[in-house]
Amino acid sequence: MQEDHSFARARQLLLDQRTDYDTARAEFEWPRLDTFNWALDWFDPMAEGNDELALLGIDDDGTQHKVTFDEMRRRSNQVANFLADQGIERGDRVLLMLPNVVPLWEAMLGLMKLGAVTIPATVLLTDDDLADRLERGEVSHVIVWHEETEKFEELLDEQTRISVGGEVDGWQRFEGSTRADASFSPDADTPADSPLLLYFTSGTTAAPKLVMHTHQSYPVGHLSTMYWLGLQPGDNHLNISSAGWAKHAWSSFFAPWIAGATVVYLNYDRFDADWALQTIADCKVTSICAPPTVWRLFIQHDLGGYDVSLREIVSAGEPLNPKVIDKIDEAWGLRPRDGYGQTETTAQIANTPDQPIKEGSMGRPLPGYDIVLLDADDEPIDGPGEGQIAIRLDPAPVGLMAGYYGDETSSREKVGGEFYLTGDVAERDEDGYITYVGRADDVFKSSGYRISPFELESFIIRHEAVAEAAVVPSPHATRGEIPKAFLTLKEGYEPGEEVARSIFAMIREDLSGYKRIRRIEFLELPKTVSGKIRRVELRRSEVERGPEGEQRDNEFWYEQFRD
Repeated sequence: MQEDHSFARARQLLLDQRTDYDTARAEFEWPRLDTFNWALDWFDPMAEGNDELALLGIDDDGTQHKVTFDEMRRRSNQVANFLADQGIERGDRVLLMLPNVVPLWEAMLGLMKLGAVTIPATVLLTDDDLADRLERGEVSHVIVWHEETEKFEELLDEQTRISVGGEVDGWQRFEGSTRADASFSPDADTPADSPLLLYFTSGTTAAPKLVMHTHQSYPVGHLSTMYWLGLQPGDNHLNISSAGWAKHAWSSFFAPWIAGATVVYLNYDRFDADWALQTIADCKVTSICAPPTVWRLFIQHDLGGYDVSLREIVSAGEPLNPKVIDKIDEAWGLRPRDGYGQTETTAQIANTPDQPIKEGSMGRPLPGYDIVLLDADDEPIDGPGEGQIAIRLDPAPVGLMAGYYGDETSSREKVGGEFYLTGDVAERDEDGYITYVGRADDVFKSSGYRISPFELESFIIRHEAVAEAAVVPSPHATRGEIPKAFLTLKEGYEPGEEVARSIFAMIREDLSGYKRIRRIEFLELPKTVSGKIRRVELRRSEVERGPEGEQRDNEFWYEQFRD
């Protein structure tokens, strides 16, 4: 630990003020360190001799995996020594592509102890995705789940190859690390501003960017995430997330272990909501974080039929619609607390424990983040109003990325000025609560009226047949653009005129004329590998068709149902 123990003090303040938002905001200060290695300076001292569970994993066949904090400390030491023997050195780039299995956490800690730079990757990546990551990430070593190694056969050159979970010809076995020394000594102190993680963004609007986080920005920056989650020592925290994305590091690695909570993970080939809910009950999960897609699946089950021990439930990734929140509250007496952040940051804005929640709002700025809304001229808006979410950079919060690796121009534009611009538009009320409106490039005008896609999406999924929705502008000869909803239906409903008529009847009855959805189309929504809807793809398809385009199969227009 650092001599001044500033990280531990900041952590304790947030734990002590877990339900006192105003005090936490007023008294919190970011630890700003010269040298810091979270695995060595925080995790190991906390874990030594600690027989509480650090990790509780559940496979979809019912198998459980339990690892105590002290066991994880020793195993990650073995992994660090083993990886060093394979030639991995401080500063080397290592692509880590594993599902939710115990070695994922062992490798994350082991690589951190070595001072290597980890590039997490999901097993869902295609060959082209991997080729891009290997090249732009300047990868010199790969650690890969044995069932995925075939993807690399035509892509690797001189990189060190380590397989996990099974033997593969030409690859070193990760399991050989069990024979390594269980004590570890670093070769030097770790500069706090040295690279730790390189994350590729999900690419919902453009090609994925390569985000660089340091040994300070994510390990220390996730103090804000811990505060949002409301975690306490001894909690059982489940984050439903695929490995390889920044959200996994947020809520399945840093935040729970900063708090001293148990990380609960699910390992499955195909997500089953009933199995997940029963596991939450059986494992006495006290805190859960899940994306809206999962919550939408959950509410299709009888939530009240599961004997859960939940105290905290949060949602992240995209805004959660009010209909979903109400159904969860009815069953469990708990309202999911929305939060907001990006791959480039830790949690910025959130509804925090035991604070009033306003319907539709994602909360207020978290400790350590000076959030402003900027008008069209990039000037801060005082008081209530609508504008782009931005972070004041004087001083910059610790949880902000160092920049985009390999792109000095974009980095300078993003983090080199007075504000970091998120690209998201929100509205702030008189109490400082912030409500998401949409991506800056998603909000559009129809007949001169401003349209919020998220508002319309929240409205249309109230229909009993609609599972998911994405609203985009569709070119129109007289109105300029009109709102169009792409819809995925729930199981048991078939696309067709009957469902369309029912949906348009609800639109006609409950939506003001200027913002009525004028077209709907039924299809399986296109998504990134991280599960986010690719609205850019849907917008592009409408632009290509143009205002005079013909009606498509499974597409229905408002004018058809005026009787």
